[in-house]
Amino acid sequence: MLDNLKNKNIILGSGSPRRADLLREMGLEFDIEIKQTDESFSEKLTPKEVAEYLAHKKGEAFKKDLKEGDIVITADTIVSLNGQILNKPKDKSEAQTMLRILSNKLHEVITGVSILSNNKQTIFHTVTSVTFSKFSEKEIDYYIDKFKPFDKAGAYGIQEWIGLVGVKKIEGSYYNVVGLPTHALYHQLSTF
Repeated sequence: MLDNLKNKNIILGSGSPRRADLLREMGLEFDIEIKQTDESFSEKLTPKEVAEYLAHKKGEAFKKDLKEGDIVITADTIVSLNGQILNKPKDKSEAQTMLRILSNKLHEVITGVSILSNNKQTIFHTVTSVTFSKFSEKEIDYYIDKFKPFDKAGAYGIQEWIGLVGVKKIEGSYYNVVGLPTHALYHQLSTF
């Protein structure tokens, strides 16, 4: 569908199976390459700046290896509650704490995206507001034990059980919360 990308070699710079599934569903053919990146950032950055900064940093890791016709897509999704960033939980205890904090509250999910070729880079972010209903301790423990959300910002995946039973309201792109703002990405790619 994106005719301008027909002769391009698209690379997804992410190990996220969810991002790969979304790109496939968008009709894109791509390779997956993962480069380890230091994901530290300055405490002075706002959550939106952090998402863009990390997406940019992940893209920069590919810069020296890009060939003519290569396009690398990298992304970083963060969860923010009142300006506080909730990263991926290190263990069950941290996941429990995060889900308790998010319970019965509105939070933001921000995905920063970088599209990079050997002569151009576009960086943007998308924000989605998610409101959870109140979780019991039993529900929190059930979700963590069954789904092990340790690779997910904010300790949850909206497409999993907790999203099915716990999302009271969502404003913005659902797919952004899954990990890739497909609508915005499609439009950015169409003019890249």
